[in-house]
Amino acid sequence: MSDTKGSKHSSEDLKAEVGDVSIEKVPAGVALDAHYDPKYVSRTLRKIDWRMLPLLGLLYALALIDRTNLGIARIAGMERDLRLDIGERFSIASMVYFPPYILLEIPGNVVLQWIGARSWLTICVLGWGAAQIGMAFVPNWGLLCLTRALLGVFEAGFFPALAFIITTWYKRGEVQKRLAVFYNIAIVLGGFSAILAYGFQKIAPAGGLNGWQWIFLLEGLLTVALGIMFWFFVPDFPNKNRFLTAEETKMVLDRIEEDRKDSVPDLINAKIILKHLSDPLLWSYGFIFLGATVPAYAIGFFITILLSSMGFSIMEALLLTAPPYVAAAISCFFFAWLADKTKKRALWIAVQTLITITGLMVTGYAKANGVRYFGLFLTNMGASGCVPGVLAYNANNIVSHSKRSVSTATVIAFGGIGGIFATLVFRQVDFPTYLPGIWATTACQFLALILLGINTLIFTRRNNAAREGRRVNEGVPGFMYTI
Repeated sequence: MSDTKGSKHSSEDLKAEVGDVSIEKVPAGVALDAHYDPKYVSRTLRKIDWRMLPLLGLLYALALIDRTNLGIARIAGMERDLRLDIGERFSIASMVYFPPYILLEIPGNVVLQWIGARSWLTICVLGWGAAQIGMAFVPNWGLLCLTRALLGVFEAGFFPALAFIITTWYKRGEVQKRLAVFYNIAIVLGGFSAILAYGFQKIAPAGGLNGWQWIFLLEGLLTVALGIMFWFFVPDFPNKNRFLTAEETKMVLDRIEEDRKDSVPDLINAKIILKHLSDPLLWSYGFIFLGATVPAYAIGFFITILLSSMGFSIMEALLLTAPPYVAAAISCFFFAWLADKTKKRALWIAVQTLITITGLMVTGYAKANGVRYFGLFLTNMGASGCVPGVLAYNANNIVSHSKRSVSTATVIAFGGIGGIFATLVFRQVDFPTYLPGIWATTACQFLALILLGINTLIFTRRNNAAREGRRVNEGVPGFMYTI
């Protein structure tokens, strides 16, 4: 048998035409991987990995940089020029990004399926790049808030689309490592953004612009340039891809069909969206994701400010932002590898949540600046690893493209709520320790641990019932929840 061909199934097997590729819908329990040469599968997956993960990771890095660079711009002169030192102006300017980001998550994933990944994602990237450029020329605090809101509008459709697309390419036991690689590229590059921004702000006063304006301008231009490149290389969904052969595409779709029976996109409309939103488990994933994103955003927005409060100079504060992100990337991939190897999700999310709590307490209560800085390492390591962990946890426990679209967008919308929470609880009045914000963030971690425990009990009972033939999980015979 050729290594590019699957097994021959009975005449009762259903056929479905997806794009130009014919796939076989096979009964539960048929291990299609056994009918493909493992080397062929591995070679094709590497081809997908290299085409998809570096580019998507680079673009998401720019998204993270563009949404969190206010903290860097603030200590580079923006606070003085736009009077962000008055009241809660900085927190409000940080926060206004999130309402449109939250509200447009689900509509963004619906539009993605209507017009395709290539067009939708390019629109998103070019739009937020233009908003970032506009931030370089705002004359006052009010217009800064407007450009921040526009940034939220265009970034809303981006991250959920990326997570949605990535999870459609791989089997459930393969997805967290890929999400971790994609996310690690973003957080490492984002961690070095402060150093890059330090170089950008040194261009001033060339062109009559101040340092913070050069940060926004050059990062915005870079985003637009990559958005144009993205148009030519966007990977799209498996059944619409243009870079695999027909045989390779069939193999990818066969593997997904065997794993969770949703290789073929299903109908999505308002009724189906409301049906999916009625699943309480979807909301639990969202609150767990919120728990991960509150400390992640707090680090992104306030790390340079926290380091400055420890007595470090502007240059030292900018340089010291990078090491915690490098440590977070290493930790994130280790736990992703462990989660995929053990096929456990909740356990490792819980472990990383405990690491986050430890880091928060160390940063909040340690007296020595070096120890407080170490606390930032622990906080970033725990929170950053939970982000792909929760996305994989969600993706592993749902079936169908429509539910994957709705759940991914909803979960990431809770990440936006986490961003609002972080900007509001870390108040200027609590500078330099921000202890109320640290305790509020810690409370979110305990909520995540409680929900993980409840979900584990529910999934265990449902899996036991499915094994005994008393229920069918997610409407798919043989489907078992990943605990």
